Amino acid sequence: MALTESTMLELGTIAPDFVLTDVVSGETVRRDDFRGKQALLVMFICAHCPYVKHIEKSLGDLSADYEDKPLAIVAISSNDAKTNPADSPDGLRQQAHDNDFDFPYLYDESQYVAHAYKAACTPDPYLFDADFKLVYRGQYDDSRPGNGVPVTGKDLRAAIDLVLAGKPVPTEQKPSIGCNIKWKA
Repeated sequence: MALTESTMLELGTIAPDFVLTDVVSGETVRRDDFRGKQALLVMFICAHCPYVKHIEKSLGDLSADYEDKPLAIVAISSNDAKTNPADSPDGLRQQAHDNDFDFPYLYDESQYVAHAYKAACTPDPYLFDADFKLVYRGQYDDSRPGNGVPVTGKDLRAAIDLVLAGKPVPTEQKPSIGCNIKWKA
């Protein structure tokens, strides 16, 4: 496992477009399907990474906590499933089921979307406002596997709450850290 920090894509960047398949429903999902929401959370995650496993139950809770809010959530896995079979669509579908993910979970087999977002690690969350402008790209919270800090999602939740309240998100943000995306050769 190579420990990697987020690239911290420049704030204000417009969310790159995507057209990917949801591993759970089989439906095609596009970035523009989320127009009209106050915020869009795009999370690069996967099934095998211990940093994602550490927060995955909390991701299901986050989705449930905001289900009645104008927040859209989408997860994307871009890992090479040939070298990481747990990150195949079947593995992702099982992860979504086991953790009550109530949001689209997309498989980026070509890795085009991860490159477009300059995603580097899992987890790597990106929060966009209603105009698809990037307002937050940082850590979920201070918890890491083995550090004893409870998983709360406080950093990401604070940013979401500010966007939903129409307030600016502070620009000083701690990078996410986790396993590197498993790029194809």
